[in-house]
Amino acid sequence: QVQLLESGGGLVQAGGSLRLSCAASGRTFRSYAMGWFRQAPGKERELVAALGWSSGTTYYADFVKGRFTISRDNAKNTVYLQMNSLKPEDTAIYYCAAATYYRTLMRGADYWGQGTQVTVSS
Repeated sequence: QVQLLESGGGLVQAGGSLRLSCAASGRTFRSYAMGWFRQAPGKERELVAALGWSSGTTYYADFVKGRFTISRDNAKNTVYLQMNSLKPEDTAIYYCAAATYYRTLMRGADYWGQGTQVTVSS
């Protein structure tokens, strides 16, 4: 069982940056693939970025490539999402997710956080 707690969301102007953090409970954090999803009002939840347990495998959705970076610190049981050059269309609730298998993140997750709101003003 893994519990996930996001932080770092907020209101930022277009072009600005935010860093989301996700603290995970449990001693087996390093064995999980981690991801960030987002859901905007009226839209389905979508995968933003994913990271394998060893940080050797990464995925970025086309709409964030070159702007967002996912990383993890296994010593701190934490995964991050650095978001730069934010756009109003990035406004959404961002969810941290964990999965036993990396491929699971391409369609969902085994565990979810509660989400953190990111609002980008124009």
